[in-house]
Amino acid sequence: MGFVAACVHPELVHAQPIRIEATTTSMDWNAVALGGGHVFVAGPRWTEFSGPAVGLLTKSRKIESFPDADWNGWKPGRNATHRFVSVNALHVAPDGTLWVVDTGTPSFGGPPVPGGAKLVRIDPATGHVLRIYPLGPEIAQAGSYIDDIRFNGTHAYLTDAGKMALIVLDIETGQARRVLENDVSTRARAERPIIMDGHVVENKPHRPLLVNVDPLEVSPDGKWLYFGPLEGPWSQVPTVLLDDPNVSSADVSAAVQPWADLPPIGGSVMDAAGNLYFTNLKDSSVYRRDISGKITRLISDPRLHWADAPCLAPDGRLWLPIAQLDRLPLFHQGQSYIQQPFLLVSIDPHVTQTRDKP
Repeated sequence: MGFVAACVHPELVHAQPIRIEATTTSMDWNAVALGGGHVFVAGPRWTEFSGPAVGLLTKSRKIESFPDADWNGWKPGRNATHRFVSVNALHVAPDGTLWVVDTGTPSFGGPPVPGGAKLVRIDPATGHVLRIYPLGPEIAQAGSYIDDIRFNGTHAYLTDAGKMALIVLDIETGQARRVLENDVSTRARAERPIIMDGHVVENKPHRPLLVNVDPLEVSPDGKWLYFGPLEGPWSQVPTVLLDDPNVSSADVSAAVQPWADLPPIGGSVMDAAGNLYFTNLKDSSVYRRDISGKITRLISDPRLHWADAPCLAPDGRLWLPIAQLDRLPLFHQGQSYIQQPFLLVSIDPHVTQTRDKP
């Protein structure tokens, strides 16, 4: 026994603690945003948890419906134009307003309900709804899953993870267009499955879950949009071409270039220096890709299982909602593998986790 003890030296982990910011058993949150001095969380309806579509974390870390109960009170048959149907993303725009991405699809893979697919722009400090941007059936089509949003001047870009397209929104006019529809750059590839806990994540038995164009980021200078399927790889395209409605689809497609061969990720965020932070689904880790292309692992921890869309807080910490989406009954023939409670955590992205052997 003394020989074994002398030869087996467990690794010691240093310098990157996880701070648990909040927990819940009622909401499978996959989005977090910080704005107006508040913390906001959201989760899609198809996870079948009882929490609100969009919640505000109180100082005691309880969840309150935001902006109010009526906005979170949609049920089948109720008008969806001024209520959240199924929220997939939150994002604070450069002007400080909170944007809510409502897919309008109450069931996974189902069609949007009439008036359900929309963007809702809210004053985060007061909860006042500033503007609703409807995404009609020509934009949010049958089979669409409006996924995430980023901003660049007077334009916003969104991904359609269902019907594989980018959506370009003119923020001032409210007009939206679909671009790169069914393009190779927006289409998931079957040879790049999502692997978690050593198994391929399946939508149905023997049918791997494929998620089309999902993550996206705008370069700090606003000249490039980076995007790709959840499973990777990422591409880049000049935003000047996306912003011009007179540029043909063929010309936009011809301008797409490879950018980064990243693995399947839960979500990403880019800082003002162009560093990309992303969550690697396979190894429950957070990585940083710097502007030179160098990738560094910041932390690996089993608690970060399907860490979803991260958010950089004003104090520089990286917040991560832990969604555990692959453990839902939907992906296991009705059996849940969720480990309660759901965690909302933060880390210091400037610290790298190191391992030393004594």
